[in-house]
Amino acid sequence: MDLRGRAVLSVDRLRALLMLFHTMARITAEQEVENLSGLSTNPEKDIFVVRENGTTCLMAEFAAKFIVPYDVWASNYVDLITEQADISLTRGAEVKGRCGHDESELQVFWVDRAYALKMLFVKESHNTSKGPEATWRLSKVQFVYDSSEKTHFKDAVAAGKHTANSHHLSALVTPAGKSYECQAQQTISLASSDPQKTVTMILSAVHIQPFDIISDFVFSEEHKCPVDEREQLEETLPLILGLILGLVIVVTLAIYHIHHKMTANQVQIPRDRSQYKHMG
Repeated sequence: MDLRGRAVLSVDRLRALLMLFHTMARITAEQEVENLSGLSTNPEKDIFVVRENGTTCLMAEFAAKFIVPYDVWASNYVDLITEQADISLTRGAEVKGRCGHDESELQVFWVDRAYALKMLFVKESHNTSKGPEATWRLSKVQFVYDSSEKTHFKDAVAAGKHTANSHHLSALVTPAGKSYECQAQQTISLASSDPQKTVTMILSAVHIQPFDIISDFVFSEEHKCPVDEREQLEETLPLILGLILGLVIVVTLAIYHIHHKMTANQVQIPRDRSQYKHMG
């Protein structure tokens, strides 16, 4: 074998080794995950952490429920009727994840992998009048469910695995370097592989940060969703109006007291001229 052939073989071996190293690194990163749901005081909320190189790179706290329509036979065994399964993400779920510079992913499995949730996050940069601004968002949701699972599905027709995907999703949009927080419920529609069926994903008590975590196990500054900000304003507005009204009353009473005091100190001029002789 000539030198050129040996060089080509060495390059091929190097590429193979690099690909193997990259794959092993990704597998190792995916395995650095923790389910901390037991720390949550909300029994419906789960807490997931993805770590790479010993540091936290993705944190997610949320409660999730899926409303899944499915067909069953009617009592005449001729017609089909649609039932609904309510599937909640349970504690003790298996979790996987990966982090990247501009793309991160969280995967959750529960009930012996009868159900699987995948959430894909992307970070993007946009040119604005103020210059380039970076944001991150939830760009894709995939929910895999098994309608032969007996806990939630009762005698489903054509029971088996189905996949529901989001379509052109842009949710949880947040400035880069911040975490997203929203206590209010948010719904995401997923098109199912089960014909003419749409799965509804309901998220609540959300606190997520898939990029730029500075401190281990600590969220960065929160970016609140518009619904929470509106509700917070509705809660504080009566208090603000009450304070303003109280201030107006106090100022009015103070002005009245000062005016009354100044008026009392003035000499009263008699209207009856006969009283002038008593003055002086």
